[in-house]
Amino acid sequence: QVQLVESGGGLVQAGGSLRLSCTASGSIFRIDTISWYRQPPGNQRELVAQITWSGTTNYAESAKGRFTISRDNAKNMGYLQMTSLKPEDTAVYFCNANLKVFPASLMTTHWGQGTQVTVSS
Repeated sequence: QVQLVESGGGLVQAGGSLRLSCTASGSIFRIDTISWYRQPPGNQRELVAQITWSGTTNYAESAKGRFTISRDNAKNMGYLQMTSLKPEDTAVYFCNANLKVFPASLMTTHWGQGTQVTVSS
């Protein structure tokens, strides 16, 4: 079985920084794409950032210039470095991974449990 676990959330003042981590465990053959989503209270879940196996990145407009997504393929980990945080960044942040597991050959998708990020004014 594959498990994704997020960590690094917390309470921070506006203008501060946080680094979120996503750790994947299990019989993983290859993680293709790692994505970070967030869900503000009472709102829909939205894509924040995405990174491919080769390192190509994609960001939501609200994240460009402030957030940086990265990964460590050897450790099966993904990261989201967040700077210049704003109150509107307050949300539960989720890690998502598209990956292959042994012995399957098809890609599967997995979600973490989420980590709370709260940004005060």
